Amino acid sequence: MPLFHLPENELYFPPVSMSEPDGLLAIGGDLSPERLLLAYRSGIFPWYNRKPILWWSPDPRFVLYPSELNISHSMKQVLKKGTFRISYNECFETVVDRCRTAPREGQDGTWITRDMLRAYTSLHKQGYAMSVECWQNDELVGGLYGVKIGRCFFGESMFAAVSNASKAAFITFVQDHAARLAIIDCQVHTHHLASLGARFVSRVTFLDTVQRNLD
Repeated sequence: MPLFHLPENELYFPPVSMSEPDGLLAIGGDLSPERLLLAYRSGIFPWYNRKPILWWSPDPRFVLYPSELNISHSMKQVLKKGTFRISYNECFETVVDRCRTAPREGQDGTWITRDMLRAYTSLHKQGYAMSVECWQNDELVGGLYGVKIGRCFFGESMFAAVSNASKAAFITFVQDHAARLAIIDCQVHTHHLASLGARFVSRVTFLDTVQRNLD
């Protein structure tokens, strides 16, 4: 199946059903706020190391439903002790940059380019992108960021400088927003998120849930 080349001057994505088996749908386009919001609303996200931009819509999709959040006994004890302070949107750009520079096992680099940092900062200023910060003794030790549209949260990345920091941030975020969230898009599988209750659903199921909860 041919890959679609997106023009920069036209907001358009092909149907996600035309994705490659690995989820790759299209290349090119830009990272304008308008295109990014259209992508998320359509079940698509950007993921690339260098240009051209690659757009993905994998099937199945790895998601977490807030009601299915799994908190281990050890994490319950960590949260109970008050080891961390969790905040929202206190330093969005710093969180994205820490995610960008965090070492990843088995990876030589990062997919969060400086263009991505600028693009999501623009979304943040428009009220769509948000960050969750995890602090220990007034030091930023973990966090995550993503895009929230309606009752859908599209997670982008997380980092942890100390053990359990990103888990504490994620768990607190889900608990604080459970009543206002229908689904959390984790995009692709990680053991870290699987341990917290994330699971695979079909792309059709994912898109149906997103479309019903965008507003």
